[in-house]
Amino acid sequence: MSNFLFTSESVSSGHPDKVADQVSDGILDALLAGDPKSRVACETLCTTDLVVLSGEITTNSKIDYVDVTREVIRQIGYCQTEDDIGFDADTCKVLVALHSQSGDIAQGVDRDGAGDQGLMFGYACDQTPELMPLPIALSHKLLLKLTELREKKDVDWIRPDSKSQVTVEYRDGQPVGIAAVVISTQHRDSVSQEEIHDYIKRNVIQPIIPKELLTAATKYHINPTGRFVIGGPHGDTGLTGRKIIVDTYGGWGRHGGGAFSGKDSTKVDRSAAYMARHIAKNVVASGLAKECEVQLAYAIGVSDPVSVKVDTSGTATVDETKIATAVREIFPLTPQGIINYLQLRRPIFQKTAAGGHFGRDDADFTWESTERAKDLKIAAQ
Repeated sequence: MSNFLFTSESVSSGHPDKVADQVSDGILDALLAGDPKSRVACETLCTTDLVVLSGEITTNSKIDYVDVTREVIRQIGYCQTEDDIGFDADTCKVLVALHSQSGDIAQGVDRDGAGDQGLMFGYACDQTPELMPLPIALSHKLLLKLTELREKKDVDWIRPDSKSQVTVEYRDGQPVGIAAVVISTQHRDSVSQEEIHDYIKRNVIQPIIPKELLTAATKYHINPTGRFVIGGPHGDTGLTGRKIIVDTYGGWGRHGGGAFSGKDSTKVDRSAAYMARHIAKNVVASGLAKECEVQLAYAIGVSDPVSVKVDTSGTATVDETKIATAVREIFPLTPQGIINYLQLRRPIFQKTAAGGHFGRDDADFTWESTERAKDLKIAAQ
């Protein structure tokens, strides 16, 4: 199809699933700060004034899991306010049920093998300067803007839980306009829906969506249920790893199925997905293709990937097999090689857990670098 509509969504840092992701990654960061070789698989559940931590952790780092959890929740914005929103960093119960990593898994990881079998995808395209699909890029930016306004207290009624959705119209495969924008934000009970609608459209949508993409036909759905006072973990239980499409490409590129948050980088679910994105982005940045999807697949305990596939959807300027060969020459693809190359032993992961793992302008997001584009182009000739 050359003419179509495509929709992607994003959720804010205060969405219950994202609260869980950030707690899991906050614990990962705290452990890595004390022991960069920590093995971590931390899962979080959060509901009304309750957080449960579960999973497998092997580390020499000593942290207070309860204190770390409360601080992450506090940073998100769930702390004492004049109205009770049912989830508070200082009063919620935190239950800790963590144990060490299985020795059967550890022995494979110890010899630079993958921590599990699996397949990971990375994607890039030339629709945006950050080489991301336009629908997910705009969805993220809308919520980052809304979060910025909430944190600087531009108004006093915005609460942490919010969602966005952007539908882009494509003609001949190129984005030409915005068919619909959806934003739902948790709010204080006293504010009117009319005020919310006017404020969001004027201060969030119009500054973020390019004017040339908004038309008279663009539909705006702002708090379409008419009320969103009960939200966050009080309104819906949150779990780590339930927003994997939000985390990646908004459904545009494929996903192998493994979640990222709470996992150290010996887990290829995370590290190989980051490397696949890095490779795909460098392929597009080099001019070798207008879009690129990379698949990496691993077997548990085995260092080298069992397969590497490069798919440019017919947009490559050279034979795809040459690109795939160049990828194997230039990029390290063993778990340890990826960790070293992308510097993944650092405590940088909590900030990946809201706003998307890809397409971000942050020096710590090493997988977003395009510094190998020139080398890749030369090697693929």
